[in-house]
This record gives sequence, C-alpha cells and structure tokens, in this order.
Amino acid sequence: MIQPLEGLYYFTQVVDHGGFARAARALGIPKSRLSRHVVALEAKLNVRLVNRSTRRFVVTDVTEADAALEAVEFARAKPCGTIKASCPVALAQSAVALILPEFLEKYPAVRLQLHVSNRRVDVVSEGFDVALRVRSVPTGEDGLVMRSFRSVDEFLVAGPAYLARAGEPADPAQLARHDTLDYAGEFDRRPWELVGANGEIARVELSPRVLCHDFVVLRAAVLAGLGVARLPESVVREDLVRGVLTRVLPAWNSPQGIVHVVFPSRRGLLPAVRAFIDFLAERLPGVL
Repeated sequence: MIQPLEGLYYFTQVVDHGGFARAARALGIPKSRLSRHVVALEAKLNVRLVNRSTRRFVVTDVTEADAALEAVEFARAKPCGTIKASCPVALAQSAVALILPEFLEKYPAVRLQLHVSNRRVDVVSEGFDVALRVRSVPTGEDGLVMRSFRSVDEFLVAGPAYLARAGEPADPAQLARHDTLDYAGEFDRRPWELVGANGEIARVELSPRVLCHDFVVLRAAVLAGLGVARLPESVVREDLVRGVLTRVLPAWNSPQGIVHVVFPSRRGLLPAVRAFIDFLAERLPGVL
C-alpha cells in the first residue's frame, strides 16, 4: 500500500522537476510508477494536486512548493483561499456582478481574482480554477470538465426616436435598409441569423454603421438613436422595461449561446472552487 508521506515525497519531486517525465528520469524509476504514487495520493486526500492535459503540467494552487499533508487537509475543511476565475465582459457586467456580493458574504474566507475579458483563456496553463463561457455550441476543451447553466438570447432593439424617424422593419429582409450596430471585430463579422416563432431561420447580410467588440459601447449607441442593434437579453432587459429601447421584430430573436463553466477536474476540487461553481449554478440562471 502506498503511504501518504511516500506519495508526498514523489509528488514534491514531480513539482521540483516540472513534470512526471523529468522527475522519473532524475529518480531513475518508470514514469508510470511515479504517476501511480501521485494518483494514489490524490485519491487518499480527495484533492486534485496536478492539472494534467496532453500538452501541459500545472500544479494546483493548493500545492505550490512542497505540499504538506496538513495544508491539504486544511484546504479540504471549508471554502477558503483564492479562486482565480475568468468571465466574458458582458456576462460579468450584466449578471455576475449582481450576485458576487452574496457569494463573498456567504464565504468570508474566500478571495476572488476575477479576470474580465472576452479573450478565451487557457484554463490549465494560465492557472485558472474556472472559466465562464458563452458559446452557441459548447465543446470539450482538452480534458476540461464543463457544466452548463442556461441558454440566452439576443434581441433586436432600437430607440423610439430612431424608429419614429426610420420606420419599423416588417420582416428581417428590411433590416438591410436600416442603420445597424453589430458586435464583432473587423474580421469576424457574420450575417445576422434570426429564428422566428415557428423555428424558421432568416440570415441577413448587413453593412453596419457601427462595428464594435463591446456591448457597453453598442448599448450607448443604440440608446443614442444610431440604429438597430442585436444585444443580449441581459444587457437590454432594464432598458426595455423602462421603455427607452423598443424590440424590433419581436417575433424574431438570435440565440446567443449557452452559458457554461469549464474547470480542470471534478475530482478533488478545492472546497472554495466547488462552492463557487455550485453558487453559479444556483443563482446565475435567475439573473440571466
């Protein structure tokens, strides 16, 4: 039977040498034997010590430097320590920001590093515990675990003054004659794909007056009456309730995607990370 202290010794060798292959060569033992020791230690402690993928080796936050059994057991005891998370800008501003105070009040021993960016981070090599994503078709990412929350739609909206001046389109094809505002970069612009009440699909080619990779800027532009924009429901919900924006072609919407989270492993999640994921699953769908 592999003893915990024996497993800790081999684990620290893996950390010191920066990987299983190098540690195995230095110790003069097979890599498979070394891996079995670390896997057995992880199973004993129920803590993920090393995030592995086909190309990367990254030590988890709980095991920087020489891991001690007491430190690991303490980390398992209650949600505490630092969570490093990534979140897209619009999702952070319109939804996550509303519920974070509740999470931090519930778990006072937890610290949160929230990386707000539309850049797709590399969870393992950049040391993230979790990353929130919004994708139309979520797919697996090099060994990561995925947990989905709910789907969200985008609405076509415009200011009442703009519609009074330009008129309201009667069908998707008429959007080509309107000033439009699109969320995209210079090279990733695509036709607007709209889904009708009966599931019919319309694709509209546009020449946007404003092209921008930021929902805040686009919302300001549509509020200023510059044209028709396609924006996430969560971004414009309050504007629609207040009447400062109007839905255009309300029978049509555009599926934005599925909000989900990815993380390195289900097994041995630190309590703080598990609590954060469970909290998002409980509260995020309601504010989306």
